[in-house]
Amino acid sequence: MRVIDLRSDTITRPTAAMRRAMADAEVGDDVFGEDPTVNRLEEMAAERLGKEAALFVASGTMANLVSLLVHCGRGDEVILGDRSHTFLYEQGGCAALGGIHPRTLVNQPDGTLDLRDVEEAVRPDNVHFPRTRLIVLENTHNRCSGAPLTPEYMKGVGEMACRHNLKVHVDGARIFNAAVALGVDASDLVSVADSATFCLSKGLAAPVGSLVCGSRDFIAEARRARKVLGGGMRQAGVIAAAGIVALTEMIDRLAEDHDNARRLAKGLADINSLSVDPASVKTNIVYINIPRKGMTSKDLADRLRRDGVMLLPTGPRQMRAVTNYHITSDDVDDAVGLIHKAMTE
Repeated sequence: MRVIDLRSDTITRPTAAMRRAMADAEVGDDVFGEDPTVNRLEEMAAERLGKEAALFVASGTMANLVSLLVHCGRGDEVILGDRSHTFLYEQGGCAALGGIHPRTLVNQPDGTLDLRDVEEAVRPDNVHFPRTRLIVLENTHNRCSGAPLTPEYMKGVGEMACRHNLKVHVDGARIFNAAVALGVDASDLVSVADSATFCLSKGLAAPVGSLVCGSRDFIAEARRARKVLGGGMRQAGVIAAAGIVALTEMIDRLAEDHDNARRLAKGLADINSLSVDPASVKTNIVYINIPRKGMTSKDLADRLRRDGVMLLPTGPRQMRAVTNYHITSDDVDDAVGLIHKAMTE
């Protein structure tokens, strides 16, 4: 049976060009810094984000944890959103493995943190308090309908962080979605950041891997943190080769995913028994709420799976759909029809 998988953009499979590049990749031992394909990928990533250097790691979770371990010592505090991926979905790694204290603030609907809230959360120098060291932002913001954070907002964050001698880290798992949606370079979105990450294995369709970007000194320390986490890979050029293709061929086409997400949201908004806000869809993520009592997101997901549509429950009455490289406009129309049928029956 044909399946329309809208659970995530992590389900993407490598393109034919990626598979050829992986098969032909020149490799070496990356822990020794001798894998030429990894080195090339890291150079490209740093250039794309306007940073001095970059580090190839296994996942976005590792990328964020490595960054926090470099910025913060045990007992230091990080300010981040209450709906951020780092806080919700990374198993509390910064606290469990780094002894870093999370200070959560309310994420606004557009994914931002109110800068007045951030400034008020910065700890004074007092023996009773942890030291505030870092602000973490997410761009695009997954749990805020994939909202992109603008260069203007980031400038305000940078100015505030400078006043308080704080560092800024950007979890840019989908930073290229943000750049395409806003019509800017990705480097414009992280120019004030001391470190930034992005994923190759989401909309860019590579099979695995993320990049950490920052200054040369920061990346030198990040390389040590990667090693202690067990992330030192050897002939990693085999997978880095797919990342090079992702950066050269897959960024501009993200606009297609955004168009399909808007198409999906508009179609679902016409279903009376669902609540979807098309105006909130700026990139490739659509959140769907189920107001009907007696039906849960798991109920609907199970029913739709039997019909060949896969959505991700994200709450008792909430689901997420993410468009990606494998989803066409015809797939979107078919999915809307099947979801309408399920809700009607």
